[in-house]
Amino acid sequence: MNNCLNINKKIKPFNKKILIDGDKSLSIRWALLASQAKGKSKAYSLLKSEDVLDTLKCLKKLGIIIKWKNTYCEIYGKGLNGYTYKKNLTLNAGNSGTLGRLILGLLIHSKRKIKLIGDKSLSKRDFSRVTRPLKRFGAKFSQNQNKLPISIIRSKFIKPINYFEDKGSAQCKSSVMLAALNTQGETRIKAKKSRNHTELLFKYLKIPIKIKKTKKYDFIKIKGKKEIKSFNYRIPSDISSSAFFIVLTALSNNSKLLIKNVNINSSRTGVLKILKKMGVKISTKNIKDYKGEKIADIFVKSSKNLTSINCPSNLNSSAIDEFLIIFLIAAKAKGVSYFKKISELNQKESPRLKWGSKILKMMGIKTVLTSDSLKIWGNPELKINHLIKVKDYLKDHRVFMMCVIAGLTFGGNWKIYDKDSINTSFPSFLKKIKELNENKKR
Repeated sequence: MNNCLNINKKIKPFNKKILIDGDKSLSIRWALLASQAKGKSKAYSLLKSEDVLDTLKCLKKLGIIIKWKNTYCEIYGKGLNGYTYKKNLTLNAGNSGTLGRLILGLLIHSKRKIKLIGDKSLSKRDFSRVTRPLKRFGAKFSQNQNKLPISIIRSKFIKPINYFEDKGSAQCKSSVMLAALNTQGETRIKAKKSRNHTELLFKYLKIPIKIKKTKKYDFIKIKGKKEIKSFNYRIPSDISSSAFFIVLTALSNNSKLLIKNVNINSSRTGVLKILKKMGVKISTKNIKDYKGEKIADIFVKSSKNLTSINCPSNLNSSAIDEFLIIFLIAAKAKGVSYFKKISELNQKESPRLKWGSKILKMMGIKTVLTSDSLKIWGNPELKINHLIKVKDYLKDHRVFMMCVIAGLTFGGNWKIYDKDSINTSFPSFLKKIKELNENKKR
């Protein structure tokens, strides 16, 4: 029972300023690219979650020296393909799809067999999305190529490829980009719109990359074998983690919140656009550019008169990790909200589309679920008075956090199991909630 969180009171009104933990996507990408750079790189505000710590553990097993200082982390890179490949090496990606898929792109040049494993949740996810294009580079795999565990064996000849990424998956695209980094020649990628953190880091590091954007696709060309210089990076706050506090504030009474220094990269701000369309009072302040990424403070207020949405599917890829929390706004909005072409949600740590619908029904909200869509009948007067138990959700941190926000804003008696699930991506989540519930004004 120690790993169960009980919520039976709504959060008190608050007027606060907070700083959210560092961006997970950028934390993992910094570590992987720093390991391929030549010399000492530093990251400030690196997220200390299990996913990032698992990344550092994998790099240490590959012979990379890593040191934690008071305010930053140091990685001593050995250059392109500078890893040390020991016999019988096993790398554990834990719960992280980002780590598992991206690191495979760097391992196709391994001189030895390497086994990649993950936890129960990650081992259910589809890895053929990256093994298929990596095989076209010339990588060889043994054992199962669709699910973890997977063993990768280097071929004698690695060649550049032409690749069409049609899922809108930044992980698949980035895995191919990292493989191209170490491959002689030019790799060409046609990619459905998705997060572009890897592209921005490549540009900042002066890796030879050309990008042509159209309405639906990005066309990317990468010339490999260009040495990377060591680099320092200050990780901005994570917008996906911030989204839970944006919705908490919007659904709370008489509350205001300023979230400092958040990454508002345009490939990640679908959540802000969707919430604004639904009547959430959000604004951005102090916008600035940082090494290609856009950073800002986000201000949000309690929001009444929320409206339903027929969510434009062109916003899906830029809000893919935030739909669970968006569903809570739809639950409070007047009218029927419709979210379509979101089957990708079921390719995450848990089948999130199914879980989102299930939790809303537990709350007393009518939903209609299909394999790739969800309709939500909002109830602006919704008040929960009954017991809701949530467990067996594959320890998906976003399912846990969605339930916490629901309990704090809609009421009811919630028993949410596996609270340690937040350690994978947002270990300070409950601490930040506690800060807001204290009666000190900012």
